Amino acid sequence: MAFVKVLKNAAYFKRFQVARRRRREGKTDYHARRKMVRQDKNKFNNRKYRLVVRFSNRRCICQCAYATLRGDVVVAAASSNELAGFGIPAGHKNYAAAYATGLLLARRVLKRFGLDEKFKGKEELDGEEYHIEDEENEQRPFKCILDVGIRRTCVGHRMWGALKGAVDGGLHVPHNSKNFPGFKAADEKGGESEYDAEAHKEKIFGSHVKEYMEMLQEEDPTKYEAHFSKYIENGIDAEKMEDMYTEAHEKIREDPDGEKAEKKDISYTQDGDTMKASDGTEHTRSRKISLEQRRAKVAAKIAAAQAKMMEE
Repeated sequence: MAFVKVLKNAAYFKRFQVARRRRREGKTDYHARRKMVRQDKNKFNNRKYRLVVRFSNRRCICQCAYATLRGDVVVAAASSNELAGFGIPAGHKNYAAAYATGLLLARRVLKRFGLDEKFKGKEELDGEEYHIEDEENEQRPFKCILDVGIRRTCVGHRMWGALKGAVDGGLHVPHNSKNFPGFKAADEKGGESEYDAEAHKEKIFGSHVKEYMEMLQEEDPTKYEAHFSKYIENGIDAEKMEDMYTEAHEKIREDPDGEKAEKKDISYTQDGDTMKASDGTEHTRSRKISLEQRRAKVAAKIAAAQAKMMEE
């Protein structure tokens, strides 16, 4: 095939259509979002809920949201930073924390709609695949669609921990075990795949973190003290890891709202560009100036610069 030079002429630029801003920035996959948001035509004014799972460098965030013309509306949200109030003071971005965050969100959503007593979910954690829609109930369970954004849905990712936590918490999220830790695909075509529920259970209880703690403690105590400093501060070692997560899951089921921090009554006074708080802290906040003041400020700078040049 002969080489053909692509000519970007006036007609090309005239017809060129720029992609949406969030698509250009790599934040939203609109093709996937359109399929998740689109509702069946025979379901008039029925909301289609999504289980939104996102990860930052420090935490896991789970939300239950639905789409409207004005934008997404968040019904309930849970962050792994809140797990400190349930007895997990550190390790807020691993697989075990993602599971606990998904469980926390599920219990909050069901409590929000008054379904927490009807749908308890799976209270005995064994790692086995669980579908609450298969149980016989008078009412259909609360259904959500998993929304992972632009992340790759690879096997064993933390997002599946959040999904497993939400499912065990009593939500109906369509899924299978093919992406869970412990799943092994068939070696040959037509062969049988395997799912090791025990391996998944160990991951939920942070056994991989426990093994790494024990290894570092033996081989490099200095790095162990630096890497797991928050665990050490709170008196948590490798032996207490599983008990910590078990107690946290029980506390989440008892009261998903947790203890709310008291609001501090703080007043502020402004001294120039400095804001002084009643608790003794200070921060800088530049005052807004008018256009005339800004022009006068610029004119003064120009006059000072000209005077300096004349002196030289």
